[in-house]
Amino acid sequence: MATGDRLVAPPLWPLEARLAALLPDLLVFRKPRGSEPELATAQGVLLGVHVTGFTALMDRFSLSCKSEHDMDKLAHIFSYYISDIVEHVLCFGGDILNITGNVLLALWTVEQNQLSDIITLVAKCSLEIQEKFGIYHTREGQDLQLKIGLSAGRISQVIVGDEQRQYLLVIGRDVDGVQLAQRLAQANEIVLSWNCWKLCEQYMFEVEIMREDEAVKLRDMRISDPFDFDEHFDKCLDYLPHYRTSADILRTALELDPDSALEQTLRKHIMKSLLKKIDEGQPMEYISEFRTVTTVLVSLELHKTEWMLHLCHLIQEAALYISTVIEKGGGQLSRIFMFDKGCMFLCVFGLPGDKKPDECAHALESSFSIFSFCWENLAETKLVSISITNGPVFCGMVGAIARHEYTVIGPKVSLLARMITAYPGLVSCDEVTYLRSMLPAYNFKKLPEKMMKNISNPEKMYEYLGHRRCIMFGKRHLARERNQNHPLLDREKELEAFQMAQQRCLHLKKGQAVLYEGGKGYGKSQLLAEINFLAQKEGHRGLPVTTVTFIRVLPLKLKEADSKQCFYAIQTLMAIFFEIDTCPACYRQECLFKQLHGMVEEPLHCLFNDLFFVKFPLSFRVSHMDDLARQKKVKACFFQVLQKAVRETPLIFLIDEAQYMDAASWEFLGTLLSSVPIIMVMTLTPTFTLCGWAQHFLQSPQAILVPISKLAETSLLRMACWELGVVSIPQELQIYLFRRCFGNPLYCEVLCQDLLSKNILLFHDLQKEEEETSKWETLSANAMKSTMYSISPASSEDQDLYVCTVKDDVNLDTVLLPPLLKEIAVNQLDQLNPEEQLLVKCAAVIGHSFHIDLLQHLLPGWSESKLLQVLRALVDIHVLCWCSKSQELPAEPILVPSSIEIIEQTKEKRKPDTASPLRLREGLSLLQTEDLEFGVPLLREAAWELWPKAQQIVFSSRQNHPEVRRPSQMNTTEEEFLDQVNRRLAQTNLEKDMLTTKPCHCDEILKLVLSPLTQHCLVIGETTCAFYYLLEAAAASLDLSDNYMAFFYLRKASSLLGQPSAFSYLKKHKVKICQFEEATFCRLRSEVCFNMGQITLAKKLARQALRLLKRSFPWTWFGVIFQTFLEKYWRSCSQIQPLNNTSENKKKLAVLQQRVHCLSLLWQLYNLEATPSSRRFACLATLMQKNSAKEFASEAQVVSTYVALSQLSQNMGDREKWLHCEQMAVQKSTLCWFSREGLLATAQLMQALAYTKLCLGHLDFSIKLGFQAHEICRHLKKPALENLILSVLFRSAFLKKKFDLCVHVLESQWALISQGHDVLGLACFYSACLDLLLYGEGWLYRPFGECLHFIQHYEHSCILTSDFNVMLGVHASLAMWFAQDSQWNLFEHHFSRARQLVKRTNASLFGSHGFVRFLECHVLMLQKIPEGVFKHTPSETHRQALKYIKEFFSRCVTCPVYHQWVSELKASVMRYGRKESTRPFDTCFTRIWIEGKFLEENNSFEGNLGIQRFVRVADVKENKDEEEIQEYIC
Repeated sequence: MATGDRLVAPPLWPLEARLAALLPDLLVFRKPRGSEPELATAQGVLLGVHVTGFTALMDRFSLSCKSEHDMDKLAHIFSYYISDIVEHVLCFGGDILNITGNVLLALWTVEQNQLSDIITLVAKCSLEIQEKFGIYHTREGQDLQLKIGLSAGRISQVIVGDEQRQYLLVIGRDVDGVQLAQRLAQANEIVLSWNCWKLCEQYMFEVEIMREDEAVKLRDMRISDPFDFDEHFDKCLDYLPHYRTSADILRTALELDPDSALEQTLRKHIMKSLLKKIDEGQPMEYISEFRTVTTVLVSLELHKTEWMLHLCHLIQEAALYISTVIEKGGGQLSRIFMFDKGCMFLCVFGLPGDKKPDECAHALESSFSIFSFCWENLAETKLVSISITNGPVFCGMVGAIARHEYTVIGPKVSLLARMITAYPGLVSCDEVTYLRSMLPAYNFKKLPEKMMKNISNPEKMYEYLGHRRCIMFGKRHLARERNQNHPLLDREKELEAFQMAQQRCLHLKKGQAVLYEGGKGYGKSQLLAEINFLAQKEGHRGLPVTTVTFIRVLPLKLKEADSKQCFYAIQTLMAIFFEIDTCPACYRQECLFKQLHGMVEEPLHCLFNDLFFVKFPLSFRVSHMDDLARQKKVKACFFQVLQKAVRETPLIFLIDEAQYMDAASWEFLGTLLSSVPIIMVMTLTPTFTLCGWAQHFLQSPQAILVPISKLAETSLLRMACWELGVVSIPQELQIYLFRRCFGNPLYCEVLCQDLLSKNILLFHDLQKEEEETSKWETLSANAMKSTMYSISPASSEDQDLYVCTVKDDVNLDTVLLPPLLKEIAVNQLDQLNPEEQLLVKCAAVIGHSFHIDLLQHLLPGWSESKLLQVLRALVDIHVLCWCSKSQELPAEPILVPSSIEIIEQTKEKRKPDTASPLRLREGLSLLQTEDLEFGVPLLREAAWELWPKAQQIVFSSRQNHPEVRRPSQMNTTEEEFLDQVNRRLAQTNLEKDMLTTKPCHCDEILKLVLSPLTQHCLVIGETTCAFYYLLEAAAASLDLSDNYMAFFYLRKASSLLGQPSAFSYLKKHKVKICQFEEATFCRLRSEVCFNMGQITLAKKLARQALRLLKRSFPWTWFGVIFQTFLEKYWRSCSQIQPLNNTSENKKKLAVLQQRVHCLSLLWQLYNLEATPSSRRFACLATLMQKNSAKEFASEAQVVSTYVALSQLSQNMGDREKWLHCEQMAVQKSTLCWFSREGLLATAQLMQALAYTKLCLGHLDFSIKLGFQAHEICRHLKKPALENLILSVLFRSAFLKKKFDLCVHVLESQWALISQGHDVLGLACFYSACLDLLLYGEGWLYRPFGECLHFIQHYEHSCILTSDFNVMLGVHASLAMWFAQDSQWNLFEHHFSRARQLVKRTNASLFGSHGFVRFLECHVLMLQKIPEGVFKHTPSETHRQALKYIKEFFSRCVTCPVYHQWVSELKASVMRYGRKESTRPFDTCFTRIWIEGKFLEENNSFEGNLGIQRFVRVADVKENKDEEEIQEYIC
């Protein structure tokens, strides 16, 4: 039952049956006789089964660090083992009295003349138990064996307790006899007590007499004719009235009719926390938990007494007091059991529903109270020993279905009895209890180390001496010291409150108090440390140097125990003020005398004797004062001293944890605040109830209460980087911290330290140059370096910079919480009622976010109304919260065009109050959905860890997309296509119409379905399902442009498959997957590698995926020629039968779709290189993609393929094919507004058209198309495509010199890029910022230093080094900037980098733009060579410049927008060659830009478009720029 693999109780059992299953028949069928203690005597046979080796097994587990995991295994072993024994005893008619630790006690109650027959029955039962279960082999190497003892005779049954809670004990000489027989037995032996031997049919047994011990060892039974055991068994059944009557149920007690009186009687014997769960109807297997508890064992060794009734009253008195004290401290008395010398009481603090803060302290104080009571009030007590331990245990059901008990199992529980034996007569505790109690050290005494049975590594033990007032003062220093290397984060408002209080105190000459209120871990102590530093800093802005040069700060840290000592806080503060808190006791009086001299009359010095532990002579004046007068005089003296002190030096009291201040100290400080100009700064925890004087203090007009808020996510991220010593952490670690911390700095600090201690992180040198790798397994560091940094790297060149990654075999979702944080979270969980606790625990199984329908499957017997009612209650107290979900628009303001009109000329100036150039669309209010997430930090993780590792309900959720009818294909021209787009955009409400049939749910599905299912399958070991869901999660992440998370999921999938073999024929995966899944796995990894700049590996994986999809891609040029021939002629001539979407063809359609993806990847990979060989491979890939798309029979796929062919042709400089493929894409387009696939193809086509018009120089049209494409794309939630569209928009607006439009486009681009980790997108962004800096006529979006900083830290990234086009523009722009600043060394560096890249670029827009920038640099060098400013660059001639220009015109024929500009540069070079150039640099290149001649339209490209042109004006003023933008943007 501990793990759920045994039988579970039927859900339809009545309440009486569930209660009876927890109790012996002795209680179920008894008749209450009167007031407690009840004493009854009967004859019976006792069977004691002791499981040996169990303590040693627990000791082995206790040496492991995985305590919760080990408790799970331990509970599984014991429950599985003991349940079989319990069922066997029940089959023989035994009544299980209790299961205590590793001992089971059973009773057969009969008449005295029936004892001999029953002893024979029990002996037979014992022999069968030894035969079947005598030895149990565990995987850990520790065998479990049985020792069995039998006794018979007179048994006394005692019930002690009160009307609320009762306990059953069996006592007597024969009970001691069964315990003695157990001890005498060795493993696999059965021993009978001497009395049992005398009462049995001795001739029936083969025995060995143990004369010295007065016991008998049972060997076997003599079963011979005419004796028949079956007949004897039937005879014995007549003696057992409550033996089962049905073969289906082992106990008659489970079939009783409902009886309210019986129910009330049985409830008294069950713990309250367990009763709440039973009343709630929770299944027994849901009740078991693994949690940290504090256990207390009270051992009373009693004097021998002949009066049984007197002994019962003694136990009754002890039980009542112990139960009362323990419950008052938050614990429960679990059970009472007898031993040969006395009685033991097992108490537990922290059971489910009972967790309280300061649990260990309450246990120690309760134990000492019990210890004192027993010694003083129980006359028959010979020895009192109490032991206390704290640690993880299994709390749950152990036994069989018909009879089980709620118990606690764990190494710390077994340690209790060992401590009682090792340290008798003491209140002893283990080191964990000592440390977690947070009680003063002087309340403890370290005990000598002693060896304990089956405990291989005993820890330190301490004696608790009780709460004592020690002759010492409070702590002078605060709990936290200021960290000089890490500044305080997000505490500007809190520090401002302190600074304002300082100023008011100085100017108004009145006391000021600032009280900071915040939860545990919010950084209150760190804030006080910062204030302590600022207050003592000379010349602090709050205190001018001319006024004050020194401030005296008195810091004090309080603890809970301090609240019980009257005037303790003021006593300690004044001891610090007089500087006697740290001086030796022998010099204390002398030091205090010097401090008081001149401020307090000498006859009054003796007033401080008791307060400061000094011995001034008692004066006549003081001797005539009563206690009240002395107290008033002491306070008056303190006021007098402090008033005099503040006239010389300002005073600041810093009191941490002020909620622990005593009432007398609050009263004194309240009076002090109103009479002395002193500053008090305190911290409070809001969960504590303050006394009346504290409330009065807070209501003072001179006191201000400042709440401390949680840290922002960015600040939390910086803190994590500081704790780990890195500049960036991986995204999965960010999610791990965000979900567990919720802005709490203590949680972040503890979690980071825990990760370091568990050694699950790998650290990589950031400054080590990134290299391309050919192995997927070595990509972790590269993937981390390809993301944005969390904090800015230090500027020091000597400092090593690191990033960290998580080890491949580590699943952060299953990393256990540190004990400190788990205790905090479990304490919060136990504050909920049982219904809410169960719901939270079930929700935790699903994940951080969950759906209501998924949750209801885990809640047995819950109606929908009950589920919603409990959910609503949890949402009201913010334990859960509704997930934010918006399918309409992103919450961030988005650039939205209102109306775009192409005008003939520049319009007149408009009024200032007209519509602004841009409209920011606000995020819509979010509706509540059926998806929820946890709103309290750590609660989900702690609740999940409470569950035993058992079989859970396996979730499977597959989203079936309905088929969408595609309109028939229509041929259309570009003009018709654009007219249809315009009409559709004008007539359609995109938010309510365009996407209603197929909204994008990728983010929600990934968050609420795929991620929880993946986590669930990984936990329960369903690796095949986990692999599938990991592929789905990776595909969804790529669709959302989150490349790092895609890599994260694929890396997990790789770890499931195992290490690959060097030989393909030896490859054998640990997980069984089909060929299609393996192909998909390769294709996804190829796409991730492509996004990471790992080009070689991406090609290899794409080819491997194609091969698995039964489509090969050639390696050689001959293969390319042959394959091209096949694709052009044989495939085009063959009749391709388009596949429909019927069930039999779905697999073929899936294979074709993966082929299209792989071929698309291949042409993009080969397109990165400008070599003839790469061009041939790229052309072949696009051709194969086109044929596969036709076979796929998808208009959207065909359109996307022609767009790809068009882009490739433009990059290769094939103008004719470029325009032809674009026109084909327009003709094939159908503008399918009812399909997301069709919308995506339309957006891609619109982007391609905007790109084309930009390259051709039709900038107005390009801007219009760009906005239309953006309008569609932003609803599709395709960040990569949206970023590309914004890049085209920027370039068009930049060449049009609409610089304020450029800035707003960059703002939208930054909002898009900064949400992810797109390094290449950032490079394009900063390249655009550099262009704006160089030619933007004073416009600025990002400073040059930021742009340069980004390039310097990412220039060796494989992502950037693989894209020559972008980097050419970046380095050329940097060279131009340094030329303007006359930094010629830096100019040479970046120019040489650009010269290395220029031959490797293509004719794309970015490549052409970079080429132009490079030519500008080249012409500049020709002008500056005569001045001798270049030292490292070989001299450039005008012939070389003309050669580059000629190469530009031959290569970039598909980008005529720059031709006029380059022609002007060519003219400059030719003039320079003829020695005609005398113009300075600052006008040479800007004249073309100002006049705008390079933007003249080529009418031949747009004859059929009917688009009117702008009239260029040489000097366009800024207000006219804004006016023209009105025509484009709303």
